[in-house]
Amino acid sequence: MLPNGAILHRRDYPSPNPNIHLEEITYWSDRLKVKGLLAEPVSGGNYEGIIYLRGGIQHVGMVRPARIAQFASQGFVVFAPYYRGNRGGEGRDEFAGDDRQDAVNAVEVLKQSSMLNKDRIHLYAFSRGGIMALWTAILREDISSVVTWAGVSDVIFTYNEREDMRRMMKRVIGGTPNSMPDAYRERTALFKVDEIDAPILIIHGMKDENVSFEQAILLEDALRDKDKQYETWYFPEYTHYFPTAHNAQIVRDLCDWMRRQGNE
Repeated sequence: MLPNGAILHRRDYPSPNPNIHLEEITYWSDRLKVKGLLAEPVSGGNYEGIIYLRGGIQHVGMVRPARIAQFASQGFVVFAPYYRGNRGGEGRDEFAGDDRQDAVNAVEVLKQSSMLNKDRIHLYAFSRGGIMALWTAILREDISSVVTWAGVSDVIFTYNEREDMRRMMKRVIGGTPNSMPDAYRERTALFKVDEIDAPILIIHGMKDENVSFEQAILLEDALRDKDKQYETWYFPEYTHYFPTAHNAQIVRDLCDWMRRQGNE
């Protein structure tokens, strides 16, 4: 039996940046073939790594090559799992159910890069990816830092605040928080943040209507209660999406923040 994270297939992927090499990777995760996108600087070297945990579900919020290349161009090796059941991968996207293992096992994929400093692996998450990042930091002990931007922290809260997502969540999870409370509670990482050792940066627009600002506060409160190391960057004027120029600046700033963790 192949180990989790074993690379089964790799193919070159068109890169929007001539300085970044992209490959689509098929890897082994809980006996399923799962796919993701790997980005490495063309110049070679020894780089810190980022697991980029996408938002959305299925085709919504899919990994964008330009975004992955943007992070890699800051001087990182980046791997972004699509999660199971997406882009030809086996299994079914479960919205932070068993598919959280695809994020956990993605770290093993990243570690196979010859350019990676294996002692410096960070998690970056957007939207739904937030809950995936929290679980990855809970389930692994080799994470240097976590950045969650507009991140989901409570799946039950998400069900209650996003009426337009309830049908999907009932289908994927198997019911409602009332009919299947354990299934929703098991997905909610807030109850286990005491098991996270990595410092966490929470970024959130206070006018966000996709993942409400309250989700950032829930995470902040949980981390404070457990005396965990965290930092917050809150933006009163922004929604779920930030203006392009400021978005790019925040990417540079958060990459600098990642590098500082454990090195100050």
